[in-house]
Amino acid sequence: MRLLILLIFFNLSVSGLMAQFRSEPVAVFKESSFKPGEWLKFRVHYGIFNASYATLHLTSDTLGTTPVYHVVGTGKTTGLASIFFKVDDRYESYFGRTDGRPYRFIRKINEGGYTRDVEINFDYTQKKAFYHDKKKDEKMQFDIGYSIQDLISAFYFLRNTYEVSDLVIGQSLKLKMLFDDDGILNFRLKFLGVETLKTKFGKVECLKFRPIVQSGRVFKEEESLSLWVSNDKNKIPIRIQADLMVGSIKADLEAYNSLKHQFKMIID
Repeated sequence: MRLLILLIFFNLSVSGLMAQFRSEPVAVFKESSFKPGEWLKFRVHYGIFNASYATLHLTSDTLGTTPVYHVVGTGKTTGLASIFFKVDDRYESYFGRTDGRPYRFIRKINEGGYTRDVEINFDYTQKKAFYHDKKKDEKMQFDIGYSIQDLISAFYFLRNTYEVSDLVIGQSLKLKMLFDDDGILNFRLKFLGVETLKTKFGKVECLKFRPIVQSGRVFKEEESLSLWVSNDKNKIPIRIQADLMVGSIKADLEAYNSLKHQFKMIID
């Protein structure tokens, strides 16, 4: 199930990334693509089975004296899948309202008996990220700059920074991310162009992306994963699809609420 949550949260975009690599903090949120209250629900299929549901819920909060957005992401198996492999995952992120920088990341998962309870706190004065595995009672520190994201904050940060007009087909860029004890990872993503999808809501024009993933463990090939993002001001994930070492997986937007902008659909 960790894979399913990753697939949904990796709705990343490739333009505007240079804003992350400036040496000094700057406000990057000019016109926001989202607002507090936004709620997204995804139906995840494994082969012919409806395997799980995943949700993302965004609210306003404060962390100490810092105004932040607070996102809670959940994933649960359902139906037959829950009989064979029961999953209950929860991810949380607190990130700045004006600059999108993460301040706290929480990951609590139970995947068929495999559990993790992790918290990461980001301190930009010390330029450190403090990692705490509460289950193992292990603590680590990572050196960070201004250009860092956690698994969930990256999704919202990039929704607010890219311009569609800047996207170049075939272009790949990197995003620095920290969400586990593997340390800071470079995530590469390729823009493939514009494509129209048939959805339960009607036809939706989408931007298509392809993350470059590690082959041989979960995915068949490096380019086994595809993402479709709504080509409107919301920039929400519409579909995520992957070929795995065993079978295939697909996640579709099932429901939504409190979008900031009108959800753009094609009228025949």
